[in-house]
Amino acid sequence: MSTPRIVGVVGCGVTGSRIAAHLAAEGCRVALFDQQSHVATAVARRTGGVTVERVADLEVSDAVVVTTPAPHLRLVGSLIAAGTTVVTVGDDLHDVEAMLGLQAQALAAGVPVVVGAGMAPGLSGLLARHLASQLHTVDELHVATHGTAGPACAYQHHQALGSRAVFWHDFEWQESPGGSGRDLVWFPEPVEAHDCYRAALPDPLLLQRAFPSVARISARVSATRRDRLTARLPMLTPPHPSGDLGAVRVEARGASESGERLTVIAGASGATADLAAAVCAATTLQVLAHGREAVGGGVWSPADHAVAGLEVLHHATRLGVRVQEFWRCSRQQLVISPRGVCSPFERAHRAVAAGRPHGVAARPG
Repeated sequence: MSTPRIVGVVGCGVTGSRIAAHLAAEGCRVALFDQQSHVATAVARRTGGVTVERVADLEVSDAVVVTTPAPHLRLVGSLIAAGTTVVTVGDDLHDVEAMLGLQAQALAAGVPVVVGAGMAPGLSGLLARHLASQLHTVDELHVATHGTAGPACAYQHHQALGSRAVFWHDFEWQESPGGSGRDLVWFPEPVEAHDCYRAALPDPLLLQRAFPSVARISARVSATRRDRLTARLPMLTPPHPSGDLGAVRVEARGASESGERLTVIAGASGATADLAAAVCAATTLQVLAHGREAVGGGVWSPADHAVAGLEVLHHATRLGVRVQEFWRCSRQQLVISPRGVCSPFERAHRAVAAGRPHGVAARPG
């Protein structure tokens, strides 16, 4: 009988506690740290884990998951120096960019580091890789997200909407003010349609790194008029303590082998913390299962083939993620099907869970 893997979890909030529960259910021994020790103790009782007094005590773990608010840079650097595999659930643009700068250190140490393993980035990258496999060439990738996992995530969402956004346009980086670039996006049910805007999101940065031949990459987040007007002010309304319903939608545009222009779309919806936790836990479990030799030392994201190739999306569906894909049908059918018989998103959960690509192409328009 093999010895159970030891996984450290830094941060036991809304998302961290769910990650710990997934890891424990999959047979891992979980060691927990939180600045509020009573929070870590409560999670340890529910998961059968143990608590530690210092983050440094987790360096002996097989892997460490970091779920605390940004910045993660210093902690990740110290874990690399200790030779510990790291998976982070961070969505701060500048922190993610800084962690990508640890590439040389991680490569020299032979340590795999996976950044942005949550809902977005994270699930967004896995869906992008899944959709790209259905196209002969990919020209554009566009991500939209809705919802927050908890108070820290809501605060980051607020900050991002009030900061300058970056996006990849015709092979050049460009910037625009947060809250600009309105786009009406239809998310998977039951979230459905929301106005989305540019924000300081790390998805374009990670996707461009994973898909260097793609000409255009963008990311938007849903927001109300009030969100946009108050984005540069302190948060006026306290966020929900346990997060809310969330969704992610990825659109890939490109061509078939015959040159036909195609657009393929996929997404997922559910409690935001549940989606992020499932992706992070699946990523951690698969990196550990395949070993460092399969992944390789360096800084990766779930969109990179080194990680996505471990069938992380397939295993995330085992942990509760339900993937839906756009299904081609007539404009009239789209209007008259309120119960989703032929709605913009048709469930492809069974195909993805079985590890089979399932794509239904729709002409742009």
